Amino acid sequence: METNSSLPIQLTQTVKKGGCAAKVAAHELRAILDQVKFPPTDEAVMVDGGLFDDAAIYKVSDNLALVQTLDFFTPIVDSPKLFGAIASANALSDVYAMGGTPKTAMAIFAFPLATMENKIAVEILQGASDKMAEADVNFVGGHSIDDDTLKFGLSVTGFINPQQVWSNAKAKAGDFLILTKALGTGTCMASLKRQAHTEKDLQEPLNSMATLNRVLDLLDEKDTNAIHAATDVTGFGLIGHSQQMALASQKTFTFNFSSLPLFELTMSCLEQGFLTKAHASNAHYTNEHCQLSELNQLQKHVVCDPQTSGGLLLSVSADQAPMILTKLKARFPKAAIVGKVSEPSNFAVEVKA
Repeated sequence: METNSSLPIQLTQTVKKGGCAAKVAAHELRAILDQVKFPPTDEAVMVDGGLFDDAAIYKVSDNLALVQTLDFFTPIVDSPKLFGAIASANALSDVYAMGGTPKTAMAIFAFPLATMENKIAVEILQGASDKMAEADVNFVGGHSIDDDTLKFGLSVTGFINPQQVWSNAKAKAGDFLILTKALGTGTCMASLKRQAHTEKDLQEPLNSMATLNRVLDLLDEKDTNAIHAATDVTGFGLIGHSQQMALASQKTFTFNFSSLPLFELTMSCLEQGFLTKAHASNAHYTNEHCQLSELNQLQKHVVCDPQTSGGLLLSVSADQAPMILTKLKARFPKAAIVGKVSEPSNFAVEVKA
């Protein structure tokens, strides 16, 4: 992925928090939402925000439903074009995580006109446009404001068959858990922001973040029917998003830490103390429902690491999982079977050493 820019500015130095690590902490968000009286939804709404799923599903007919999502954040990388590409891949991921196909996207763009050249905006939008072209998505407009802090993302609409929705509430006991991308973008990008590494040093996580989570074109109908539930792993980390999926499905997820795919620099960045505020808030959010007692502190940081444009976590029939994994590896070389689903026990998520 192209990281060079003719511009001297380093985008990560213009913000306090970058990428999905800038999310409102999950426990704070829940506390806020619990106090809001939302309007009633009609019967065509198949999936809303009640279970913290990745996108909303609105049924249009027996064969067609809309998938709708929105995602934006502050810069996680220094190169404007790469920032646009990663932000776009991240936003499109929510539609892929539901089993849908994204069709249109509109930009959400806050740009500091007083402190940044217009060329930066051009490069961000070009990076986004190129990524949408790769995804066969129509870039149909958006909204921009003059703001002190740069932010960019997309509102995305896609299509799905109402009978083939991968909500996060349908994991089945006996399923295997597949993770499509390696973990560690949070700590690796923290090292970039603190200027311990350059983008050249971090090509592996940068390429991963810019990779679309498109999987349907790799699978046949039998494969897609064997995927019972899914989510994408982003700012709440593997532990936070798997907790939401396990609780929604009323199951227990058990991970083997030794099976988790990591970037080459993930552990060394954690050892050097490159952490974000989200490492602590994700640990707090999952403390009640997750069992991590077998892990050392660095391992706990890995599962709490806030991912930006992270992988899909798929709950897959055990008999189909090896074949599906083989097909996924054509695009996601670090994809791995990382755990299993069982009937509910004392914890929603357990991670074994």
